[in-house]
Amino acid sequence: MDENSARMAEQLRKNPAMLKSLMQSRDGQTLMRLLTQDDGGAGLQKAVQSAAKGDAAAMTRMVSQIMQSPEGAALVERINKAVQK
Repeated sequence: MDENSARMAEQLRKNPAMLKSLMQSRDGQTLMRLLTQDDGGAGLQKAVQSAAKGDAAAMTRMVSQIMQSPEGAALVERINKAVQK
């Protein structure tokens, strides 16, 4: 996980209200749709479980795939900026 993503994840972990707000936002909903569209969320669930055990590789791969498109990269950038506020 790159430094910005790690910082964002840590901020969200420490601030459940911020995480809830993000997940209720349009960008958060779009991110969830992109993360779950291929397999109904099974891959995301496994990635979250692995990340909780300290292995963020699967989560990093999922976010990297999203960032392959200009729209996905813009989405992740907007979320990073929102979390930094």
